[in-house]
Amino acid sequence: MWRHEQRWIMTHVPDQLYDLPPSAKLVLKVLDINGEMTQSQIATETRLSKRTVRYALDALRDAGVLRERMYFRDARQSLYSISDSVLTNEPTSVDD
Repeated sequence: MWRHEQRWIMTHVPDQLYDLPPSAKLVLKVLDINGEMTQSQIATETRLSKRTVRYALDALRDAGVLRERMYFRDARQSLYSISDSVLTNEPTSVDD
């Protein structure tokens, strides 16, 4: 059975993303699929080093496509997600 679920997805790729390093593009895709994540979670999911993830997050922040907020479970960390400017709310089909 199929059901529809609302999910935020990337609708277009802003021009400033084409020149980003591959690590930043990978981090962006992981955030697109998984939603908010900490730097450690991103490193685990992508298998990139924490330093490379930090560099990728800086590049995404400079490109204006990264949103950052405090992680309340551990105030030393931040939660990262894709900026609303590159997302839209569209239905997607999910298999039950």
